[in-house]
Amino acid sequence: METEHQIPIWFFIGALIGFYGLIIFGTGIYEAVNPPPVEEQVALYNLHADIWWGAMMTILGAFYCIRFRPT
Repeated sequence: METEHQIPIWFFIGALIGFYGLIIFGTGIYEAVNPPPVEEQVALYNLHADIWWGAMMTILGAFYCIRFRPT
């Protein structure tokens, strides 16, 4: 008798979070290299929150993908 092999939903959630993190991180790097004009910058632009959030989301997504990877 064959057993059904299921993939945990948390693996897909981790992949999605990691993918979004890479997109946000890439956007942050692009804006750090090519900054908008000073009059168009948002408050606290110099903190580069998109780089930090993108990196954290990528790390979290990688953790979930590794922790809940299908075996």
